[in-house]
Amino acid sequence: MASDIAPNGPVPLSTVTIETVTTVAGIAALKPDFERLLRVTGNTLPFALHEWHLSWCRHFINCRPNIYDEPHFYILRDAERDCVAILPFIIKRRRVGPLNVTSVSLLGADPAMTEIRAPMMERGYEYLAVCAVRDSLAEMPEWDWIHWTGVGEEFAEALSHDQPLKWQPPLEDFILDLPATWEEFRSGLKRNIRESLRHCYNSLKRDGHRFEFRVIEEPEDVRRHLDRYMELHRMRANMDPAVPHPDRFASRICRNFLYEVCERLAGRGAVRLFALKIGPSIVAMRLGFVAGDSLYLFYSGFDPQWRRYSVMTTTVAEAIKYAIAHGFKTVNLSTTREVSKTRWGPRQVDYQSAYEPRERLRSRLVRNAYLAATSAGYRSQLLQRLMSAGRPWI
Repeated sequence: MASDIAPNGPVPLSTVTIETVTTVAGIAALKPDFERLLRVTGNTLPFALHEWHLSWCRHFINCRPNIYDEPHFYILRDAERDCVAILPFIIKRRRVGPLNVTSVSLLGADPAMTEIRAPMMERGYEYLAVCAVRDSLAEMPEWDWIHWTGVGEEFAEALSHDQPLKWQPPLEDFILDLPATWEEFRSGLKRNIRESLRHCYNSLKRDGHRFEFRVIEEPEDVRRHLDRYMELHRMRANMDPAVPHPDRFASRICRNFLYEVCERLAGRGAVRLFALKIGPSIVAMRLGFVAGDSLYLFYSGFDPQWRRYSVMTTTVAEAIKYAIAHGFKTVNLSTTREVSKTRWGPRQVDYQSAYEPRERLRSRLVRNAYLAATSAGYRSQLLQRLMSAGRPWI
């Protein structure tokens, strides 16, 4: 290590110990450590919950041919043996022609299930966590690069302290800060979204339709309604070929993961399945996860027959009303910039990501090929075939 004291804090490096967990059973035993960090960090991301990590490992590890995954969770403890950081790495080994390619990245390389992949650590331990991880990985000869994601400002400073990194465009996340009442929230909206809300409610009433808004959260009810949720999501995806809306649950592995993670999270009271019912049918749904004092809105779906009534906007509005009434501080509208999110006037939070290459020629060449293969454009098609796992998620 470069020094015995972290440059941005008074915590001596010698007071921190690091453990490595490499099995699903070992990850299952980390629940008390996850719970402590959730409390001290004020975490608001469902993707950092223990139930998410455990379900992810059960479904996504080693589910693709030609790729071998190994959990490599780094657990940092202070002098009192309290957990101060969890860095949930997955070591991924690929065979590409004559080459073996090994990358180290944070849990969440999946078909858009884990929208934000980030470490979890107590403030002030960023530099110590970076030093501990780099020292441990230095003893592993085969890795070619580390992919750091979910990086905030303080962690970015620690990562960049004595190591050149290849920074990538940030991941944009959009968050609503909630006032005390719906009327106060509504009055702060721009005119176009206020008009859209009036249209949503008035058009249903004008045509003689009454809606019922339901919040489904009991584990048995959640499980029973997930089929309809995925059906509506699929209907939305197939609605207009000119407007890309991928079916995120098209693969069996994603459906199975969703069933398990929702069952686990519903058991801790962290699932809200928002449903808009007109007549005998649920016509729109959005899945929400509770983390701390925040409600995270996940994917949605609706019946295209009700499109002209903007039933999805009504569903989101009712979900926001619910969040305000139940004392949530924020609603996370999820990642990626879309008008359906920005028109609500959220603040933007950027999560940085960076590649840390191994300083050897072979690793630099392999990493550059990988970045080219994962970029858009017809020129990368051959590289994508060479770097792929052999078949898509199933």
